[in-house]
Amino acid sequence: MARGRRGASAAQVAAAILVIVVIAGAAAWWALGRSRSTATTTPAAQSQASTASATPTTSSASTTSAQQATGTNKKIKVLVLFDVGGKGDLSFNDMAILGAERASKDFGVEVKYLTPQSTDVMESLLRSVSKSGQYDLIIGIGFLWLDPMTKVAPEFPNQRYAIIDAAPQKPIKNLAAYVFREQEVAALVGILAADMAHNLGCNKVGAVAGMDIPPLWRFHIGYLYGVKYYDEYTHSNVTLVWTYTGTFTNPQVGKQTAEQMIKNGVCVLYGLAGLTHIGMFDAVKEAAQGGAKVVAIGEDASQEWYDPYHIVLSGLKRVDVAVYDAIKSVVYGNFTGGIHVLGLKNGGLGLSNAEMIKYFAELAAEQGKLPKGLTPDDVVNIVMKEREKLIDQTAWNLVHQLEQEIISGKVKFKTPANHQEYQEIIHQLEEGNLQAALETG
Repeated sequence: MARGRRGASAAQVAAAILVIVVIAGAAAWWALGRSRSTATTTPAAQSQASTASATPTTSSASTTSAQQATGTNKKIKVLVLFDVGGKGDLSFNDMAILGAERASKDFGVEVKYLTPQSTDVMESLLRSVSKSGQYDLIIGIGFLWLDPMTKVAPEFPNQRYAIIDAAPQKPIKNLAAYVFREQEVAALVGILAADMAHNLGCNKVGAVAGMDIPPLWRFHIGYLYGVKYYDEYTHSNVTLVWTYTGTFTNPQVGKQTAEQMIKNGVCVLYGLAGLTHIGMFDAVKEAAQGGAKVVAIGEDASQEWYDPYHIVLSGLKRVDVAVYDAIKSVVYGNFTGGIHVLGLKNGGLGLSNAEMIKYFAELAAEQGKLPKGLTPDDVVNIVMKEREKLIDQTAWNLVHQLEQEIISGKVKFKTPANHQEYQEIIHQLEEGNLQAALETG
């Protein structure tokens, strides 16, 4: 197809867990904005820790690497605290296992996993394992651990903690908070969404978002930036329809919202609403089966397995990288508290590739959640074939170009301080002013 001269280039799925994922990312970036500043194991036993019950599993490997790094014979022990969903959530917790197991293999650390039975026992569980003094690092996965860690960490100043995808408003010396630059991955998604829309013969992409809060502002800015970046280089005219549903927990609202967007000509829908956007996936599938040319995009973990014929891409928030880095910092003796930001440059964000798609499809298959008749290899093959049909090399070239601009620091996104600034950035982007989304100087 013609390009501009400058062209360079099923229905319920771990429902409650997906809600935690989006809310976790939301709250983490909210806190950050206000500060401005593979193998898996199988649960083996039940353990009672004070009044807080949890399900533990343990993994360990050769201690040689850790001993060499620390200069001691002490075996480093790490505790990973899942959110209440535990292993098998096909999202944050399973990504955490991926990173912890890689660290276990590379550094010879001993890793133990605990899953609280409810949110009510999280603080007492954390206090109990902290009192034991047996762990060199305690890692909490997701926003639900923020309040317990904020309360407990100061009580045990010699205990090292890490929390993934959340951050306290005030730094805590012995708590390392790992958060993500979501705008960066959303911008890459925006380029590919715009190209898919162009190839589907429409000029509208959309997003089914959760609540109108700062973290979603950042997703909005990144996504729209990517769409306009694509427009600038291809002289296309793709517009973005962004819809706040007001909820992360209602798939019916997500489905109804998506159905209306599809009726209004949106042909590529990005899910940013947890359980709510599961309904969006269902709406896209039904519309496509009815003859509409429409596809969906997932977020945080690889979600293509849910419907590989119509979910052809996912943005990734690499919880595995955050967990690995936290453990590595203890192994090498350079652990520091405060906020640690992960983005494209340090591998904390990305787009789903064949390896990650297969990994999550295999997990889904193990849980009996893969669509009937499909294998993990089928999922990968279907997705890759759909991408070949829907995404041009020009778009991939633009993705690689923008990625390098972000990594080099040429492109660095603003974090809006308030709703008015957010709205002004969006307005300027809609007018084609890409610089409005970027920091200057």
